[in-house]
Amino acid sequence: MRLLAALVLAAFPSAALAVGDEQPTPPEPTPTSTQCTKAQVWDEKTKACVDAQSGQLDDDTRFRAARELAWAGQPEAALVVLAAMQEGDSDRVLTYLGFANRKAGRLELGLALYDRALAQNPDNILARSYLGQALVEMNEIDLAAVQLSEIRARGGVGTWAETALATAIRTGDTFGY
Repeated sequence: MRLLAALVLAAFPSAALAVGDEQPTPPEPTPTSTQCTKAQVWDEKTKACVDAQSGQLDDDTRFRAARELAWAGQPEAALVVLAAMQEGDSDRVLTYLGFANRKAGRLELGLALYDRALAQNPDNILARSYLGQALVEMNEIDLAAVQLSEIRARGGVGTWAETALATAIRTGDTFGY
């Protein structure tokens, strides 16, 4: 799957900033996913693992950690970190709650969370891409194509969100970041 992502990015070099995280590639492992335990997050200031609820962390740090944990195959830890975010149920948080739940095997909950994110912000093209990829996994290609059309209609042409979903529809391979 990483090779596929690299090929997509090589073919579409301008493609790619996904709304919500600004990262077109998998996150680099940090001590958050390689050393910390029980959904702790690496704190660069103290050079130590701290609880996700720690006041030492800001929401952007928590968000990056949740993304990294989800990519590293630790969706349950990602959910704990997302729950500690102070911004509440923003569409950014709901999108990644949907993603982490989907990766943890709770597809229906993931779909419901994507719907909540889109109810808040219909222009959230990352939520649309992840929803579309979930639909591809369910073999609902026509419904995934609707999400791809929505991404394009909402200014997402050339973004990672569009490229990832178009690739998923074409190949059946979905992306995990």
